Amino acid sequence: MDSEVLKKYSALHPKPAGLTLQYGTAGFRAKAEQLDHVMFRMGLLAVLRSKAVVSTIGIMVTASHNPEEDNGVKLVDPLGEMLHPSWEEYATQLANAEERELQEVITEICQKAAVNQHKDASVFIGRDTRPSSEKLSQSVIDGIFVLGGQYHDYGLVTTPQLHYMVCCQNTQGQYGKATLEGYYEKLSKAFMELIKESPSFGESQRHLKIDCANGIGALKLSEMEPYFRKEVLIHLCNDGTKEKLNHLCGADFVKVHQKPPRGLDMKPNERCCSFDGDADRIVYYYKDTTGHFHLIDGDKIATLISIFLKELLAKVGQPLKMAVVQTAYANGSSTRYLEETLKVPVHCVKTGVKHLHHKAQEFDVGVYFEANGHGTVLFSKAAETKIRQLAKEEKDDEKREAAKVLENMIDLINQTVGDAVSDMLVIEAILALKGLTVQQWDALYSDLPNRLLKVQVADRRVIDTTDAERRAVTPPGLQEKIDELVKKYKLSRAFVRPSGTEDVVRIYAEADTQENADALAHEVSLAVYHLAGGKGAPPQP
Repeated sequence: MDSEVLKKYSALHPKPAGLTLQYGTAGFRAKAEQLDHVMFRMGLLAVLRSKAVVSTIGIMVTASHNPEEDNGVKLVDPLGEMLHPSWEEYATQLANAEERELQEVITEICQKAAVNQHKDASVFIGRDTRPSSEKLSQSVIDGIFVLGGQYHDYGLVTTPQLHYMVCCQNTQGQYGKATLEGYYEKLSKAFMELIKESPSFGESQRHLKIDCANGIGALKLSEMEPYFRKEVLIHLCNDGTKEKLNHLCGADFVKVHQKPPRGLDMKPNERCCSFDGDADRIVYYYKDTTGHFHLIDGDKIATLISIFLKELLAKVGQPLKMAVVQTAYANGSSTRYLEETLKVPVHCVKTGVKHLHHKAQEFDVGVYFEANGHGTVLFSKAAETKIRQLAKEEKDDEKREAAKVLENMIDLINQTVGDAVSDMLVIEAILALKGLTVQQWDALYSDLPNRLLKVQVADRRVIDTTDAERRAVTPPGLQEKIDELVKKYKLSRAFVRPSGTEDVVRIYAEADTQENADALAHEVSLAVYHLAGGKGAPPQP
């Protein structure tokens, strides 16, 4: 490491005085103008991580569903998974170091993580469509250069595409080709194979309206469209040519506000979906003939996929273990339907994709989705090998055909991370193969009315939780108060958890009617305000 070069480049990317940032589930996020030094330093860190694991590491410049003026960065580990938790600490340490300490911190990370400085380093870079992203990814490149790493800049890609490329590269092409064409070809081939078995194939064209959140999803979908031109007729809305990224549109907006995005004209019973800003989340929705809006969120997506996979697994007749992983935010009706009607085991984990992903790895087939529409399906190595073998060699026609469908599902699903494009094609294929309308899918179960609120507090750390965040341990008396409030309403539950990103406490409540869910959420928010150091005026109903 050349300390003079480090000093020179570090001075070009100075750290604003007094700014401290924390690497969380979503990496770093802040106003774009505060991030130049962070990007440079994450370029440095990616080189160190690459040398430590002797593999290619990914860096994605994006702030996902945040407003356009924000930006962020996250690192991608060798198999396309999120950065290892021990390295999240190094990331925070490096981002917050004063300039004069930079070399010292790098040396310390190398010692702690046993980084062999003489190994080669390779980094893949991607970015979203924000005005600030190009300049910030240039800062990442400066960091890689200073520590002598090699890099490949993919330019504009969705977050899941970058995860996919990293995984392809480190599996020596076993997972696929580490190019955009490779991604489009693999997914579209699997999709076409699936869809040609569907009863309505060739009859009615399948129309789907997609709100692309004025983000990268629009660019990539229009590149991909020629690969499956006739099978799904996609109509792109909010394609980024007129409006701002994520402004009154996108999956997060639709889920939180329970209403259609701006810029999408919905006709009754039309199938519509929304991506988020970096295309790693998706939700579906439609308006019925009375004009009522119906949201189909991550829970219902997980349910549809589980029904389909469970039928196929039963047909192939192999003892493969399947489970669904959810968080406390999953609607109680979905959990009940999965466990009682479908008889599929459900596991609840802490909020955050890494917790869901980790738990899903314990099963032959692990389906995980957050209610916000981020999720995917993981197949164990053993299950995948068995399925591919049956698809080739099985004598029994029905078993072999079922195994072939499963094999195409494995190829269509992006197992590295939630991927709106891949998930959309999975859903479209299942609806076509089962001959289901969006209304029939929605009617599988009725969501319990719910309400999400947040309360500002002086310090979010006063709240500590247990049981996958479903119960509060501190402050004293809070959980008892919540239990007492929940008893007042039918089919109700409520929980509180500190936000991972700001000094607020998030509150979730559900009950038999919307009125009761709202009342319960409000009463719980008052309890949080009084017992956990609320800031400002008390919450109003």
